[in-house]
Amino acid sequence: MPLTFRKSFRILPGVRLNINKRSWSITTGGRNGPRHTRSSTGRRTTSMDLPGPFGWRRTTTGRRR
Repeated sequence: MPLTFRKSFRILPGVRLNINKRSWSITTGGRNGPRHTRSSTGRRTTSMDLPGPFGWRRTTTGRRR
């Protein structure tokens, strides 16, 4: 089983800084609405928890400049 590193810090109410071995990301929102995540690798994800066994997610991968 490989070892992984992942840590999440709450920096403001509704804003999290997520750090892992290869990149970092900022997540905003999420409690009663959509959650938006932007990664240092250029990936943007919008997701939302829906009632029951449903969930919704859209991911866009952009080029890193």
